[in-house]
Amino acid sequence: MIENYLKMIKFWSNQPQTTPRLLPLKFKQIPGIVLLLITIYLNANAQKTLNSVTLPAKLSYDKTELVLNGGGIRKKTFFKVYVVGLYLASKNKNGPAICQEDKPMALRLQIISSLVNSNNLSHAIREGFDKSTGGKVATIKKKIDAFIHIFGKEKIMDGDIFDIWYIPGTGIQTSKNDKLQGTIEGLDFKKALFGIWLSDVSVDDDLKNGLLGL
Repeated sequence: MIENYLKMIKFWSNQPQTTPRLLPLKFKQIPGIVLLLITIYLNANAQKTLNSVTLPAKLSYDKTELVLNGGGIRKKTFFKVYVVGLYLASKNKNGPAICQEDKPMALRLQIISSLVNSNNLSHAIREGFDKSTGGKVATIKKKIDAFIHIFGKEKIMDGDIFDIWYIPGTGIQTSKNDKLQGTIEGLDFKKALFGIWLSDVSVDDDLKNGLLGL
């Protein structure tokens, strides 16, 4: 739609000088309409701020650029645990379908509580795997253990940022504060991991809706 308006503007701008006096009002308003559409488009693809944490509009890894699909806050009992954002190549509101896709995608997770430590976060992640797989974790147990080990390497602090990327052919690459912590191979593991937040049995339906932009 925006391209069509730009073509009309170019057409009228190339007409003789007498033409603007005959230009219909609706065409005179086209630049303003285009600006409005562009503003709406940019707002739809803007960064998101939750609990004073800003999720950037885009994440990049190597030559791959992803856009923010949505975000939310993970709550446990009476406190907020982390803010998480989902990044995809293009917007998608189908959680189970996202889990199954063998395409680049990422999660950015920022800790927002001093009560979070490696023990309780690891326990929560393990519970999430149990739920997303329906308890069928035997085939990926070693991978789950390796992934959870990443969160126990160093003390977890309020404000720590974990970027969890899925790269087809490589696997899940997890970074803490921009430092690579480990790589877990396998599409099967990726499906179970993203299923923690996006499957039909996600750990938090409100959080899932936020990540899907619903």
